Amino acid sequence: MAAAAVEGAGQLRVLAVDDSPFSRKLLEHALRGQPYEVAFAKDGHEALALISEFRPNILITDWMLPDLSGPELCRKIRSESTSGYTYVILLTSNVEKESVVEGLAAGADDYLTKPFHAIELVARVGVGRRIIEMHREIEEKNRLLESAARKDFLTGLPNRRAVEEYAAKQLGGAIRHAYPFWVILADLNKFKMVNDRYGHLAGDEVLKRFAGILKKNTRTSDICGRLGGDEFILVVTHVPVGHISSLAERLGSTFTIEEFTFEGQHVQTTASFGVGGFDHPDRPEFQHLLARADSALYQAKTDGRVRVNTK
Repeated sequence: MAAAAVEGAGQLRVLAVDDSPFSRKLLEHALRGQPYEVAFAKDGHEALALISEFRPNILITDWMLPDLSGPELCRKIRSESTSGYTYVILLTSNVEKESVVEGLAAGADDYLTKPFHAIELVARVGVGRRIIEMHREIEEKNRLLESAARKDFLTGLPNRRAVEEYAAKQLGGAIRHAYPFWVILADLNKFKMVNDRYGHLAGDEVLKRFAGILKKNTRTSDICGRLGGDEFILVVTHVPVGHISSLAERLGSTFTIEEFTFEGQHVQTTASFGVGGFDHPDRPEFQHLLARADSALYQAKTDGRVRVNTK
């Protein structure tokens, strides 16, 4: 039976498990006024059902329950929970070292002997709160690191690793379900001249402007990215060959009319595009399509036309 949750979306959630109404009332009294959302369960199975719904950050459980022991509940939580780390405090009247070791070995983080003092319980829960907050900080840093590992710092576009991971999944679907799959490589013409004449800040501005055009013209179902230097990539699916050429030409025209002014000089920049695709029942790997697009790009740099290579 869950108690009404305390208001406050930012609060940590505490689930207390005890079959004794008197013990639950003591726990409720001890935690009253603390910055936690609190719910209660009277046995192990009710606790397990509440865990998936309430998603507690901290669990306080009696050792002796009608259906499961506290250590058994710990083991189930550690083996089944996928909703983040739950800090577990065991309440026990047995202070023998063997019992304490059993509880900790089962996955409990801390234990408290009964009868407990309310002040000590609040302090132990506070330790759990700090551990949970530390876990959250580490998880957030890991997410940021993972995101940074897949993003180009200058343009904000996905980097080569992110594009290749996405493309590998999409290519498998294209082969299985026989829909078009295209790799467009773009290379900025005379980019080195901009860097040499006007400096790297000017070059960065050109790169960011082209990235913005790519991003604006990329559907949510596709992906664009920066491979490195002045080379970009766009992976497109479910588009016929005639339309893919038109897309590349439109990107080139949009970039050509961009206005750049460096050191009082108006500078016009252009880009070349090479497209790699495949015809069924061909079953290429992504690197093969990348090589086809690169070969088409080489031709495009020579004659200024969008080139498509499906072989």
